[in-house]
Amino acid sequence: MNAASRPPAPRLAQFAPGLAALLRYRVSDLPHDITAGLSVAAVALPVGVAYAQLAGFEPVFGLYASILPLVAYALFGTSRQLIVGPDAATCALVAAAVTPLTGGDPALHLPIAVALTGMAGLICIGASFLRLGAIADFLSKPILVGFLNGISLHILFGQLGKLFGFPVESTLIVQKLLEVAGTLDQTHWPTLAVGLGTFALLAASARFLPRLPAALVALVVAGAVSAALGLEARGVAVVGAVPSGLPALALPIVPLDRLSDLIGASAGVALVSFTSMMLTARSFAARNRYEIDVDREVAALGAANLAAALAQTFAVSGADSRTAVADAAGGRTQLTGLVAAATIAAVLLFLTGPLRYVPVAALAAVLVRASLSLLDVETLRRLWRFSGFDFTLCLIATLGVIWVGAIHAIVVAVVLALLKFVRTTARPRVELLGEVDGLPGFHALERHPGARTERGLVIFRFNAPLVFFNAPFFKQRALAAIQEAGPALRWFVLDVLPLTECDVTGYDTLEEIAYLLRERGAAFVVAGRMTEVRLWAEAKGLDTGVVAAQHFPTLRKAVRAYRALPATEDSLPRRG
Repeated sequence: MNAASRPPAPRLAQFAPGLAALLRYRVSDLPHDITAGLSVAAVALPVGVAYAQLAGFEPVFGLYASILPLVAYALFGTSRQLIVGPDAATCALVAAAVTPLTGGDPALHLPIAVALTGMAGLICIGASFLRLGAIADFLSKPILVGFLNGISLHILFGQLGKLFGFPVESTLIVQKLLEVAGTLDQTHWPTLAVGLGTFALLAASARFLPRLPAALVALVVAGAVSAALGLEARGVAVVGAVPSGLPALALPIVPLDRLSDLIGASAGVALVSFTSMMLTARSFAARNRYEIDVDREVAALGAANLAAALAQTFAVSGADSRTAVADAAGGRTQLTGLVAAATIAAVLLFLTGPLRYVPVAALAAVLVRASLSLLDVETLRRLWRFSGFDFTLCLIATLGVIWVGAIHAIVVAVVLALLKFVRTTARPRVELLGEVDGLPGFHALERHPGARTERGLVIFRFNAPLVFFNAPFFKQRALAAIQEAGPALRWFVLDVLPLTECDVTGYDTLEEIAYLLRERGAAFVVAGRMTEVRLWAEAKGLDTGVVAAQHFPTLRKAVRAYRALPATEDSLPRRG
């Protein structure tokens, strides 16, 4: 095996998974990644300018935030599609956190924001060592799809004012729609014409120039037309002047007198930016059928924010719209982000002049088209057929974005995920088992009404760990099964294979069941995990109740042992 084909060292893959993936790069992906990278840059340039103003910075700082952070994420991230950069939610949070700390001194805005960004990066890296990225594992596919559908609508309706040429002050989707509907008479028709023309360019480019990024073609043509016809003088909003040159690199300086305030603010920025990024990263990973490492993603976000602080700019997160553009343009690997970063750097060096002529309405048209690619109606249909509960979760996640906004919808999504987790584990499926002709093993009587059972024998399966919050439910269902079996009950067999965990409350509950069975003259029998149960009991010094129960390695052996019992007058083992 030569050096070129040798796989990267495992330690490199753990430390810098993105770099390890790039070392295994397939040349066949290059045209797709270049096209996607140029498309991302075409959108990231004007978006960076707009979001910089939202965060309280000069426009050029939004472009600075779109170069080094992209490189850092490409080296340390595990998502193939995710694009990091200025994000509306994070920028708004930065502005809200920094303004009170400046004491009214505008000169402090930049150094405090840079220090905040650097500390948020360190917090994310620390969280990765503590493996706190596992919080993202609570976000199920219905919630991810619902959130992504809501973000799609959020992006779409957020561009209406720019397309029609009048300001929209509202932040929530419903309020935006009402405001737009009430101000349609203020439509600036040249601006709307530019937006509609850009939609036509996007469609034509995708059809007749499929090898070129449609977003880039549309924005270049729109900028050229804007410059040639002097659209800015006719009231069409444009990006405006952007100074040239790359950012000067410097270490962030933390004002010690504001350290305690900065820690709390940076923790908030880290939490919001990570949660937002993970929702985006997990959504696109699910769409493209691969897995991401959440702990490495936390570290990658930390590295991206440290890179942003080094470039003297503000905090970044996963960018929904630019990630959607990368995915829609066919981006396959992390090289997409590197191409986008290189393109933005080249524009900063050589092309800031032409950038000023790009109409804001043309950018809005590109974002609307990207947002439509996020809508996943097919999965919504599948959820409707598969599970009414999951379908409802998906709709609630979407409505959360619509009614309370993307920031608060993150909290809604997390709460929904926790509710789903509690519902699944606190009220798991409980099954009474029997044998089915033609099928090996034991199966639920509920799903197989014709299953064979043994008189006096109950086989009970609890499909979850037995812990404090579901132990009362376990006891309730076990007692119901015992009551239904009646006085003929001789053995109550518990299948412990699904019981992957048992805390002290769960163990005490098993003791109560065992004691009740002894009072009735029946036996408490344990089947499965025989070695684990005995080792666990010995380690805990337990020797009564459950531990004293009869143990069998499998359900089959437990049933055979029951059938071998001597018959009694009131309870004869026989097939029911």
